[in-house]
Amino acid sequence: MSRRKLVVLAQIAALVSIALYLFVYVGFRSATGPLTKVQPLDPLDISPDAILPRQNLTAYVLAILDPTTDTDLATFKCPSLDLNRYKYLQQQDYSASSQPPIRYFFALNLRNCLPLLPRLLGSVLEAIRFLGPASCALSIVEGNSPDGTAEVLAALEPQLSKLGIRTYFTLNMVLDPLGEGSDRFTSLASLRNMALAPLRTTTTPADYTDDATTVLFINDVAICPDDILELAHQRRHQAADMACAMDWTGDPPAAAIFYDSYIARAIHGDLFFEIPAGPSWARATDLFWNEPVSRARFARHEPFQVFSCWNGAVVFTARPVVEGQVAFRASRKDRGECHAGEPELFCKDMWLEGYGRIMVVPGVNLEYTVETGERIKAVKGFASSWVAESDAGTKIEWLPAPDQVKCMPTFDNQSWRPWNDTLA
Repeated sequence: MSRRKLVVLAQIAALVSIALYLFVYVGFRSATGPLTKVQPLDPLDISPDAILPRQNLTAYVLAILDPTTDTDLATFKCPSLDLNRYKYLQQQDYSASSQPPIRYFFALNLRNCLPLLPRLLGSVLEAIRFLGPASCALSIVEGNSPDGTAEVLAALEPQLSKLGIRTYFTLNMVLDPLGEGSDRFTSLASLRNMALAPLRTTTTPADYTDDATTVLFINDVAICPDDILELAHQRRHQAADMACAMDWTGDPPAAAIFYDSYIARAIHGDLFFEIPAGPSWARATDLFWNEPVSRARFARHEPFQVFSCWNGAVVFTARPVVEGQVAFRASRKDRGECHAGEPELFCKDMWLEGYGRIMVVPGVNLEYTVETGERIKAVKGFASSWVAESDAGTKIEWLPAPDQVKCMPTFDNQSWRPWNDTLA
């Protein structure tokens, strides 16, 4: 490499380091306006076998800490938060306490999702800054990603800790749900339980037993801060135990199809849309075809009760997890339980323990890449687009569990089982 090129590269590296130093030393703008003072960023530790060069790593950390940062990384603009709508969610002042109780526990399982990190973690951080960093915890289990996801998380964690956020990062986890000889749902359940483990193992139970403590479990989705806060708001507003988004796949606007059809069950126990033998997706746009209440509330963007859901992001009460009543698991084959995904079984166990107020918030719409996430927002709207509609509707009239729920080990193998099959 020529001497001129070396000089140019050195100048670029110096400028990036100075810019990053000034950014974190001066502070960054919080969701409510004032600047938040943080300590200078420690030099990013780059190992010889690092996947990401220093410049790329710096760009990702900056983009997450401040989504308004001008980088070449893919993202899209989210709406400003409605401060008045969500202000009551903010934690009360605990100035007299050296360690205020956790009221919002964010949990994520991430693998190989580098392009999503600025939008996903930038939104999580903005929501945490709004809610109050001292009352929030962030737990991430990363799955040995080959794309540099772990390197970004390792560089980010010290900065989050400086903001007062309690962080629990497990990086380079080798458990692979798709690995040879691995039972997918058993592995996925283990990874989700790892993300929730700090609720029970790293702090005193008194920090979490209050019903106001909320778990916010978010998949690798293109999400906005108002999505996160709207789910938290609707859970409180509807006095729900659990609130899910709606997630989509396909190529919107031409073919937006509800994604989590394997997990989700309507309140009468059936699928969200009919899947005939084949399987066929010809009826995928006819949601809640045989459940008129959910269909009407969905059309009006009003929350509605379901038997089970996950749908890319979910908010639920921490109490049954903290008290050991509910955890993620695979089907109990020895009892003949229906083969099902771990989120559906989580909901089933929630019902069994008396936490059956499970709902979908149809104003929160998510996708799994930045590009399609932006397009689904253009088609379905941002959460803030439907605030007036959702508030104008009536509260959910909570129902008991259905007598039977559709069992679907595979899309071509469907039958009906008692909702509490093998648990009663």
